[in-house]
Amino acid sequence: MFDPNSISEIIDAAKAATKSDADTARLAISFLDLTSLNDDDTVETIEALCERAQSPAGNTAAVCVYAPFIETAWRALGKSGIKTATVVNFPAGGTNAQRVGDETADAVAKGTDEVDLVLPYRAFLDGDVQAAADVIEATRTACGPLTTLKVILESGAFDDLSKVYDAARLAIKHGANFIKTSTGKVPVGATPEAAATMITAIRDAREEDGLACGFKASGGVKTTADAALFLAIADEIMGEGWAAPDTFRFGASGVLTDLLKTCGMAQSDTANTTGTY
Repeated sequence: MFDPNSISEIIDAAKAATKSDADTARLAISFLDLTSLNDDDTVETIEALCERAQSPAGNTAAVCVYAPFIETAWRALGKSGIKTATVVNFPAGGTNAQRVGDETADAVAKGTDEVDLVLPYRAFLDGDVQAAADVIEATRTACGPLTTLKVILESGAFDDLSKVYDAARLAIKHGANFIKTSTGKVPVGATPEAAATMITAIRDAREEDGLACGFKASGGVKTTADAALFLAIADEIMGEGWAAPDTFRFGASGVLTDLLKTCGMAQSDTANTTGTY
């Protein structure tokens, strides 16, 4: 049984253990989904994004772009090992499962490695849990066994941590490989409270149902200190060493500059990050 009162204790313990040092910054870079989801993106800006992803302190985990730029991204990334990700049902989180499944299938055919799906969070909050489940299942089916599925809860739209927890458990049950906080397109992005709640759901799903799932913080992750706190929360709940690129991600672009600064390095901001998350 989820206890919302436990979340403040988890966050307090994580704050006491947070280390905003160069080692943490390098680790965060390896977990980063470097993102550009702008209406004015071009081939040139996405190519620049892919260049940034191959940073002086190591490669990011992925780049996340709109579907028309999937092929541009994977060609630019070449043999770097960096994954290509895209978004579906974004950012509104509609309830048409067939449409979202078709959108996902098209992205997979274009060559995406990862799909970030927006949960029909408004329907979920209105009590239509089945509509939310249907969209996740349709997307999972379209992804197939090889494409990573991240489900965006849009946690900033929830007024109750218990509802965030329930949405997280729903997403995990129906096939999410990651649960993700936010689109970055609403006023409230990732918060420590949402992160602690969602990672608790991941722990409980593992212990109670034998299901494995990762966590992605997105929306408002801007500094090394921000990243360090989320990593400390994961350590507090899941144990030190659980966080790795296949279990933990950050969705952001601007944070790379501060992470590199913490590492004692600099990288020109060659990508247009306006509107990214």
